[in-house]
Amino acid sequence: MPTRVGLYWFTNDLRITENDLLHQASLEVDELICLYCFPTATPFLRHFSLQHRLGLPKQRFTAQSVYDLNARLEHFGQQLWLFDSEPAPLLEKVIQQHNVTHFYCSHSARSDEQQVVSHIEAQFPNINMVQRSVGSLFQLAELPFDLVDLPKTFTQFRKKVESLSFAKPKTAYSLPRKRELSLSSLTIALLNTSYDDDFLGGESAGQSHCEHYFSTRLPSEYKQTRNGLDGMDYSTKFSPWLALGCLSPHYILQRLTIYESQQGANDSTYWIFFELLWREYFYWYGRQHQRRLFCRDGLVGQTSSGSFNEDCFAAWVHGETPYPIVNACMKQLRRTGYMSNRGRQLVASCLIHELALDWRYGAAYFESQLIDYDVGSNWGNWQYLAGVGADPRSSRQFNLQKQTEIYDPDGRFIQKWTQHDGEDKR
Repeated sequence: MPTRVGLYWFTNDLRITENDLLHQASLEVDELICLYCFPTATPFLRHFSLQHRLGLPKQRFTAQSVYDLNARLEHFGQQLWLFDSEPAPLLEKVIQQHNVTHFYCSHSARSDEQQVVSHIEAQFPNINMVQRSVGSLFQLAELPFDLVDLPKTFTQFRKKVESLSFAKPKTAYSLPRKRELSLSSLTIALLNTSYDDDFLGGESAGQSHCEHYFSTRLPSEYKQTRNGLDGMDYSTKFSPWLALGCLSPHYILQRLTIYESQQGANDSTYWIFFELLWREYFYWYGRQHQRRLFCRDGLVGQTSSGSFNEDCFAAWVHGETPYPIVNACMKQLRRTGYMSNRGRQLVASCLIHELALDWRYGAAYFESQLIDYDVGSNWGNWQYLAGVGADPRSSRQFNLQKQTEIYDPDGRFIQKWTQHDGEDKR
């Protein structure tokens, strides 16, 4: 019987635990190639973000996550082959050189990755193409509607899915033997995995953070504190590990259920589930609308205001606008790769309304910097705030002075992040 060779292309699913796709590969092939291509700034991203490379905190968090995944794969006698190149030609070469019979890839909402998958399918019509939604709560067949009928608002979506049961993903407890590659790959030991941030990338760190969070009383206070601007305790901070797939949303939901059984359920614990559903909605939103996520006029074709002014955009990026709360948030993002949900709404409102810029420049800059960048959540939320996306009523504008008085009344957040650019961020 011919050797069945699998190629698993890791993307935003950098974990072993609760990974149905990896489990399926473990059952179907005799040898397995695990491969990862580091993300780069695409021409589209460079054009709209005006950044030639991804932010350093984002690069570091990704490298840490990849390093941890490789360590976990080695435990099963596998390794992660790393490349800093365009995925399509690389994957094509590996498939040809190693007679790959099965190709595994998470079903991403990112249209660029799905284009690669379509290219592989076209080039190799006889390959067994296997995709699953590794980062979502549901699989497509489990939704109570067809994807083309995805509800137009989150509230409608939530009412249809929040009472559904969840099938627990399977974990691979053994993996097929490693297939050696003849290509020259990056050396895992050379990755920049230095740790000087609040967030350490990888499945191990994500699980540790999750366990610590649910060992405190913070989940019971979440709804009251979630609009904070700074620190690790005001919100769950699960999003960076969810974005790269270091944590499964099911993993978090299981820990939440255990917490509620032991400590009691309230509005705050429900709100954690509520926001997992928001993330779920934007995943399917991205799957449905694909490249329409990036259109200036959004989903309904109504004209979006805003143009481009390089000086105004540069002032926004570097935190040099007339609005101190915006400046503090933008400096925090540049130095840490993270910004609170409240901060994201404020800086987006500033770019869209006060600066009258095309919202896509802000969305692209977020994509280039955020360690928790998620295509559906990022671009969907920017569309929402610009009034051209889900629930497209008039665009939402915040009174920045009033927001400052509510969320930074003593000015500590502004002072911390704007006092001196050269000072240590801690």
